[in-house]
Amino acid sequence: MADLRKEIVKRLADMEHETMMRENDAILIVFLGLVLSAAAGVHTVENGTMAVKYDTATGMFAVMEKGSGRAFISDGRLDMIDPAQAVVGVARDPVFGKGRKIVVTSAEGGSTALELYKDLPFLLIRKTLANGSSAATDLQRVVPATFALDLGKPAGELRTMGTAGLTAPDKHPGSYVFLTCADPVTRRGVVAGWVSHDRGDGVMFSTIKDGKVEFKAQIDYGHLRIPPGKSERLETLAVGLFDDARIGEELFADAIRKQYDIKLHPRCSGYCTWYSEVGGMDDKQNGAGACNERDIITLAGFAARELKPFGFSFVQIDDEWQAGGKFNGPRRGFDRVKPDGPYANGMKPVAEKIAERGLTAGIWFMPFARNHQDPEYKERQHWFTRRLDGKPYETAWGGTSLDLTHPEVQDHISGLIKTIHGWGYNYFKMDGLWTGTSTEQIYVNDGYKDDNIGNHQPFHDPSKTGIESFRNGLKLIRRAAGPDVFFSGCCASQNMRSLGGSMGLVDSMRIGPDNGQDWEAITRGPIRGSRLYFLNGRVWWNDPDPCYVRASIPLAHAQLIVSWIALSGAFWLNSDWLPKLPAERLELLKRTMPAHDGTARPVDYFERNVPGIWLVTDARPSAVRRDVLGLFNWESRPVTLEYDAAKAGLDPKATYHAFDFWANKLVTEFTGKFAFEMPSQACRVIAVRAAEGHPVLLSTSRHVTQGMVDVVDETWKLNTLSGVSRVVGNDPYELRIAGTLDGGRHWKAKGVELSSADKTAGVTTELNEEPGLARVTIKAPASREVRWRVVFGRM
Repeated sequence: MADLRKEIVKRLADMEHETMMRENDAILIVFLGLVLSAAAGVHTVENGTMAVKYDTATGMFAVMEKGSGRAFISDGRLDMIDPAQAVVGVARDPVFGKGRKIVVTSAEGGSTALELYKDLPFLLIRKTLANGSSAATDLQRVVPATFALDLGKPAGELRTMGTAGLTAPDKHPGSYVFLTCADPVTRRGVVAGWVSHDRGDGVMFSTIKDGKVEFKAQIDYGHLRIPPGKSERLETLAVGLFDDARIGEELFADAIRKQYDIKLHPRCSGYCTWYSEVGGMDDKQNGAGACNERDIITLAGFAARELKPFGFSFVQIDDEWQAGGKFNGPRRGFDRVKPDGPYANGMKPVAEKIAERGLTAGIWFMPFARNHQDPEYKERQHWFTRRLDGKPYETAWGGTSLDLTHPEVQDHISGLIKTIHGWGYNYFKMDGLWTGTSTEQIYVNDGYKDDNIGNHQPFHDPSKTGIESFRNGLKLIRRAAGPDVFFSGCCASQNMRSLGGSMGLVDSMRIGPDNGQDWEAITRGPIRGSRLYFLNGRVWWNDPDPCYVRASIPLAHAQLIVSWIALSGAFWLNSDWLPKLPAERLELLKRTMPAHDGTARPVDYFERNVPGIWLVTDARPSAVRRDVLGLFNWESRPVTLEYDAAKAGLDPKATYHAFDFWANKLVTEFTGKFAFEMPSQACRVIAVRAAEGHPVLLSTSRHVTQGMVDVVDETWKLNTLSGVSRVVGNDPYELRIAGTLDGGRHWKAKGVELSSADKTAGVTTELNEEPGLARVTIKAPASREVRWRVVFGRM
């Protein structure tokens, strides 16, 4: 028996992927499981952070911290009909490398692998279904695992964070892609989520059972068809414990990025016509959402002159440019313009004029749905997905879902994309993406809702699932458009099936519903963008919909929404009629472009459903550390935002200088904790800098991050503060230098010097001082990097 067991373990260790097994391998596993029953026991694998144990006697698994040996997951159950046998073997993965795994098998032929990898702080759970019958199986959903959590705290003191926001563990309605359970006091918690989304849509549920939080991991397929004698490896679940569950969520997003080898196009800043006062959806005279040829060129010219130097780069035309019948929602003749519409001369001349002004032309369309009622599709009814009753799969506003597995539909979409790209558009806003999954519209969709996924007849290719055909559709668009086009996805909350399904295939994603100019509408983006902050910059750029600064909006509201977008690092988009903005409102846009490269985290993430405190840190090894506190009061009453400095991410022993960007003034220094009075529905953006015993650059006027996008270098040496700043031409640029007490003496600025090249280029400076602060204003006739030196003496 011992020799046979060694041979069995060796054979299983050499199998790299369950889905790659030959049929005789699967049969062998079942047989060997029976043989090994006499040697049942506890099997263990471990890496540097955790250990996983599977007990063949109980059919349960547990996960322990490596250091303490304490189990943070217990009572883990795998979806197995027959209590399974298990063997330990080598795990090899093309993404995560080499590790160890426990392969659990059962008599029905299925298996589940519990895998650990050296540099991955997650347990991966991968289930393989085998169809040993003589008929094909058709599964709507699968529950690969359920498990209890133990964080050393009563379940009632814990909180769950998911797509439905922050709730008690037994109050969360279910979350798409991920679910986190954490102690809000310490942030210690478990992060669980689906790393892959190839054929199914992974969701997570939580409840409280026997005094513990229990997670249930589920994959919705609609139709997962497994032919007789074949097997199918399901989506990959990741589970890990972290001292700071925010970091765990970021690492989870990193795992998705690695899984799909995501390389995002850089963030860009631009304009959407949809909500504009001129040419927007309510302006019937000058356009109906798409603007028009005359006004869009006026706007592009203005933006190129006034905003491009600050980072503005594209102009996107929205709905109502296109032809087609008006049946259910937008027209869908995206290969041609509406003859009597705002672009009767065609879309190509407009794109050319936008490009002539140095901007990228963008366009809105719906790739995966048409109107089956439109006469142009009378002879192409076979293009559409069918409901179970045989009717075309139509949803309100979404139109009729195309069968993305049909070769004729694929040719149609590919040809359409080549046409639009050929017109000169290199930014695609693709709306109604959920229609590609052939699921219902559920709007607004945050928590899990049963959308009857799979309530359609088989596709032209019945082996494809709805998520799989949707992903293949996005891949088709990429092949047709080429690698340089920016893909803006819209919109996850129409049906959250497009959240996981789009990962790895779009550059930005609308993570919330349409917003607007009133307070309730303005907050829709920050609500969803905060809870999904960790996806931003890793999986895609979170798109909260446009910001607004028009004069009809209270100044405090305008400052708040542009500041939140800028500090959180979200996708920057505006939909005001720019040429008529008052100068002080245009200034808000200039101070929030371009995007920063620092790390942005919500501080009170597990304490408030909409975090009120963000810390943005630029801690590049080659740069001076800069920190900015973004303080947001979402309530209709004044509040005090108070927090412990160490828990916020600052040095608890340091004394911090502080500067309020929008108020343009120094505020009281703090040590150990901070407290700021906040007006109702308003924000404050505070640059903080630890005192160093000599003058330091605390803030600049260029951007709300106050040095992160503009200061290239800063050095203190021999009583001189010197640096290099990126200055925008004809935009007065101010350095705010905080003075400190040193041995009872103040530092006083004696003068400012510029490099000879800067002086030759016409750069000038002006020095002013006030208690605790030196202000240096730099003016340059053209955008350039300016080298400056401020000489100080002791008083």
